[in-house]
Amino acid sequence: MIAKLLLQNTFFIVAMGVLLFASAGALDWPGAWVLLATSAVLGPACGLWLAKHDPALLAERLRLTAREEQPASDKKFMLVFAATALIWIVAMGLDRRMEASHVPLALQVLGFAMFLLSTGVSMWVFRENSFAAPVIKVQTARDHHVISTGPYAFVRHPMYSGVMLFFFGVPLLVGSWWGVALAPVFAVLFAIRAGIEERALIAGLPGYADYAARVRYRLLPGIW
Repeated sequence: MIAKLLLQNTFFIVAMGVLLFASAGALDWPGAWVLLATSAVLGPACGLWLAKHDPALLAERLRLTAREEQPASDKKFMLVFAATALIWIVAMGLDRRMEASHVPLALQVLGFAMFLLSTGVSMWVFRENSFAAPVIKVQTARDHHVISTGPYAFVRHPMYSGVMLFFFGVPLLVGSWWGVALAPVFAVLFAIRAGIEERALIAGLPGYADYAARVRYRLLPGIW
């Protein structure tokens, strides 16, 4: 499992690097190097923590293929999400190639902090929720039950909230206003997926409807 973790993380880093630098047309991009280097450290570190504390969750998250029990709407969503992420990465590279953006260093540092905070939120979610699979499904074989502690006491989908910090923070870090401009698209996508997920959980997970009634907000406390 550790070998699979390292292989997947390496593939992700290399693929992102190729897309960023190929679309930028140059390797002289400090923000992108910081992003890739940090990801190369954080990915294995978080995976190794999961391997020690929740190997079942790590195994679930390393399975990237579609599942039979996954709703068809979520399978379609994953395709749209992957295509959008690809466009987002290439757009940041093209922004760099055309020298269209000039992001102040202070905002780049803020973007790096948001990137780190996003990782922290994700790890908080993993610590509280052993059923945080990358696809939507009710994990009956693992005694799936409602989680209402930790970040789930504030919003119903804290993972999406944390990942949005990533999609706003990364373009700031690499210095791309184009990437920042595209980030709200991911907020819309996660709002759509939250609806898909909740329909599946209300239908198949006992107690989720009551939990949704208690915790009013999906992504942002006090807002939505």
